[in-house]
Amino acid sequence: MITKQDIREEKWQHLTEHKLGRFPFPLQNRIPNFKGAEKAAHFVTTMPEYRQAKVVKVNPDSPQLPIRAQVLKDGKTLLVPTPRLKAGFIIVMPEWVPNGEERKAASLSHIKSYGKEIPLSEIPRIDLFFTGSVALHPDGRRVGKGEGYSDREYAIMRELGNPDVPIIGTIHSAQLTNHDVPRDRFDLTVDWIATEKELIKTNSPYPKPSGIEWDIVTEEELVEMPVLKEIRELTRK
Repeated sequence: MITKQDIREEKWQHLTEHKLGRFPFPLQNRIPNFKGAEKAAHFVTTMPEYRQAKVVKVNPDSPQLPIRAQVLKDGKTLLVPTPRLKAGFIIVMPEWVPNGEERKAASLSHIKSYGKEIPLSEIPRIDLFFTGSVALHPDGRRVGKGEGYSDREYAIMRELGNPDVPIIGTIHSAQLTNHDVPRDRFDLTVDWIATEKELIKTNSPYPKPSGIEWDIVTEEELVEMPVLKEIRELTRK
């Protein structure tokens, strides 16, 4: 039976061998930056769900930089989780970013100069949720890099009372997989896949996380991700 790690290794190797990736290298052990990320981001901008969204959460990985910059260009509020959720989330309001500096403001190295870290209690309602992936199945099943942060980010959002919202994954078409992706109950699935070639609606039959699975949160995770302690205290109140 194929494992998620098998699928990851296959995709990392394929992207590397066919020179479909770009900086940062190596592509292994990360959400791979892919050639055509700007085209995938452009497809997203044609979606009614994107046009209507006011607050958009986007993962901090390199291949989603074009969509983060586009969110700001389009006058929307950008919400980005800090790496490994160490400090929760960073918010960037479009009015804080001078014209022409959207890409710089959306980059991890400069985002804190334009935005600010906010406590969970101040997170606005999110309308659209982007996630990075190593591979995606056309039915919405997802393979990340194996650390579970996107699953947790969505669960945190739901724990805070945010309704279920559309989830979009942007990948290279070579990252699509037809393998029978193993799935755990806490795994996030995507509603839309944007590649450099097209938009794919997954019509995913799988339920998304409705909150944090506290029974599988370890003490080590509570220490590594203070945001988990914060949300537990908030929800207990």
